Amino acid sequence: MHYYHGTRADLKPGDLIKPGYSSNFGSRNQANHVYLTATLDAAVWGAELAIGEGPGRIYIVEPTGPIEDDPNLTDKKFPGNPTKSYRSRDPLLVSGELTEWEGHDPEVLQVMKENVERLKQLGVEAIDD
Repeated sequence: MHYYHGTRADLKPGDLIKPGYSSNFGSRNQANHVYLTATLDAAVWGAELAIGEGPGRIYIVEPTGPIEDDPNLTDKKFPGNPTKSYRSRDPLLVSGELTEWEGHDPEVLQVMKENVERLKQLGVEAIDD
């Protein structure tokens, strides 16, 4: 099974994605976890919604420690984890970059960005305990 991480960070094979940096989402608090997914669609959302100036990128990653279901998606939105979204307190090892992927339709992306902004205005934060 391949795992992916969507972001705007410019990384290369061998780099580690570690917890402890500002989150790509919400109020940009220090993240206690790193996030990964086994579905390309979830990685595309991560790449498209990440804060930053660079292009969205999707990396193929390998967990270096235990992973658990991402409670932001599994408990709140998608019981049973159909998005195959996970998190870990251990770094992710970048093994490659997926360069051929298709983003969401611009109208769909705009609606999602508006939803994310509305949640931010309401003070709804991602779970990262």
